[in-house]
Amino acid sequence: MSNDVVIDDLDITDELIAERRSGAPGETPDDMSPWMRPIVSIIERTNLWVGRATCLLLVPIIVVMVWEVVARKVFLAPTDFAYEYSRMLAGAMFMLGAGYALMRGVHIRADFLYRNWSVKTQSTVDTVLYLLFYFPAILFFFFVSLEFTIKAWVTWERSMDTAMMAPLAPARTAMPIAAFLLFFQGIAEVLRALYEMPKSRRDKFLKFMPVYFVLLIVIFIDVYFPKSLTDNGILSYLVSGLGLEGVSNQSIGLIMIAVMLFSIFVGFPISFTLIFLGFVFGAWGFSGKLTFYLQTFQFNATMRDDQLVAVPLFVFMGIMMEQAGLMERLFLAVQLMFSRTRGALYVAVLFVSTIFAAATGIVGASVTILGIMAARTMNKSGYDVRLAAGTITAGGTLGILIPPSIMLVVMGPVLEVPVTDLFAAAIIPGILLAFLYMLFALVRCWINGDLGPILPKDEQPETSPYYFLEFTSVMAALVILCWLGGKALVGGFTGVFVGANFVIPMAWIGFMVIMYRWIRAVKPGGFYYSDLWKEFFLGLVPPSTLVAFALGAILLGWATPAEAAATGAFGAVLLSLGYRRLNLTKFYDALIKTLEITVLIMFLVAASNFFGAVFSRLGTPTMLTELLLGLDLNATAILIIIMALIFLLGWPLEWVPIVLIIVPILIPALVELNVNLTWFGILVAVNLQTAWLSPPVALSAYFRKGVVPEWDLKDIYLGMMQFMVIQLLGLVLIFVFPQIALWLPSYIYGQ
Repeated sequence: MSNDVVIDDLDITDELIAERRSGAPGETPDDMSPWMRPIVSIIERTNLWVGRATCLLLVPIIVVMVWEVVARKVFLAPTDFAYEYSRMLAGAMFMLGAGYALMRGVHIRADFLYRNWSVKTQSTVDTVLYLLFYFPAILFFFFVSLEFTIKAWVTWERSMDTAMMAPLAPARTAMPIAAFLLFFQGIAEVLRALYEMPKSRRDKFLKFMPVYFVLLIVIFIDVYFPKSLTDNGILSYLVSGLGLEGVSNQSIGLIMIAVMLFSIFVGFPISFTLIFLGFVFGAWGFSGKLTFYLQTFQFNATMRDDQLVAVPLFVFMGIMMEQAGLMERLFLAVQLMFSRTRGALYVAVLFVSTIFAAATGIVGASVTILGIMAARTMNKSGYDVRLAAGTITAGGTLGILIPPSIMLVVMGPVLEVPVTDLFAAAIIPGILLAFLYMLFALVRCWINGDLGPILPKDEQPETSPYYFLEFTSVMAALVILCWLGGKALVGGFTGVFVGANFVIPMAWIGFMVIMYRWIRAVKPGGFYYSDLWKEFFLGLVPPSTLVAFALGAILLGWATPAEAAATGAFGAVLLSLGYRRLNLTKFYDALIKTLEITVLIMFLVAASNFFGAVFSRLGTPTMLTELLLGLDLNATAILIIIMALIFLLGWPLEWVPIVLIIVPILIPALVELNVNLTWFGILVAVNLQTAWLSPPVALSAYFRKGVVPEWDLKDIYLGMMQFMVIQLLGLVLIFVFPQIALWLPSYIYGQ
């Protein structure tokens, strides 16, 4: 039952992780072959300890970024090391953690087909694809990155884009080490897959292994050392034998996309599929050696991308905010505030989900916690299951869109649009969708009161006889506080007196506290403020203030997204400490979870950048652009086709591969059509948010069912589909009225 679930015991931060492995690392079945067990155990325990050490790199990243903000804003003396240290540490963190992530089963799969197969079929497919895709790709990556790293050490190469001119060799060393760890973890994965097979099939694979490794060595020597074994290379003979030597590069790119879609739908980890396909089709189209170096350069560029440093920091910030327990406190307070209103729990769910969408950005976490908090009371109060399930799942998906969204951080470099523009553009659409959800739920309750009855008397709080005055005065005070805070952020009180931008909002807070305590003590005319307002403020103000300052610093140009994320992460740690919800075990657990989510996103970013570079080098994007423009359709019609494609792909795929693989293919055509890419980015984000509510693959339904097993999956789906229609309405509004997304960035930045 949902009321028996303990939030602290749930793993709710990995909605992108399809096949997280159960059991302790290195733990093997008793009936596994004796020669397999020590190999698997040693490899997995090695990657376990590497992962445990690697996650600690996040701590110095936070420290140097926070110190940079303090040094620049307080002492007016920016450092020359924070920028370099942060991006190099972040890059090394996601590379070194790749083997650990594979061991834990957290690399992204498109597993909607894979999960329905039998264990024997899964193990067979995994073994074939590891032998076909994984080992060749990782082997080549290891040797090329090793050569690239040795050169950096020998020449003591330095970065040329900062005043510090930091040496590059230490960070680059993470690439060959990561490839080495990945290669050996692949051996452990294959051994586990072989164990799951029938004995007869396993014996056949084992007999083939010596032949396979000989072939792998021959191919490596032939490609890496040209003309050492053959004059033109084995691949050239293969292409010639199949009659493919006359295929144009643009056509090779089309074949590459078709094979990619087929391959990822099979269910193998997408990152390694992209790396292998990039190797094969790059070698076919232009040059094997050039392709290998292209991959190393793309991974190195991803490691040094300063915008992507914000990814692990925002993830960590969200996890720490969850651990502070503020979500439960705020939900209870809002529930009691509207206890005499039909649909009170719907309002509470959507209000809390909007606030915490900005604080966490993790859909699985929001949907799960909201379900645990709301389901028991909804069931007891006779709420409609379908509308309840739809409200919880729809509210939880707001974390994809409302900034600081991880998806928007990743999408910025893909679109070559400042993340600040995407953040500003997403605020009004996010609020619009939350408002549409709430309006839909309340209108339905107004039409049919049985869908959301007033809470029972025993669950309504004790209030003064003038509760309406309580509510309106508190809301008015909050509106004034938000106005004062917003004006202070833009320096609106600068001319009043020195320090007015800080003093005036704080003075208003002090006035609110004094009036609250005085009225509570005196009770003039029988009026007083209920106890629930204290809980409301304790649940609302800390996370809202933290998110507002972090987001405000980004939008106003006071800090980069990475700096603001680091400051927010540090503030979230302080909040958890202040609410006595943090200890060393929870802190370390947050670091490990951050590493896992960071690796699954960032490794796919690097792999897709390499895949996209090969695809672009083949010239296929130009051909597709000319094809789209040759359809004699206007920009609106082409955009509708693109949105329909993304909506359909959102059913089987997560947002990460769509943003990193599909969207870059479309960008050249959008540029030719003069489509505003900031607006397009928000359309994509809202579209992908819709996919979370689209049966039959929608993960939100499984999160909901997992914590409220008494709700039928059919009812959950039907409830979600109601809100999917509302979501599509919001998408249409943003499509028809682009200024919904573009007004705020234009207002802030004067574009």
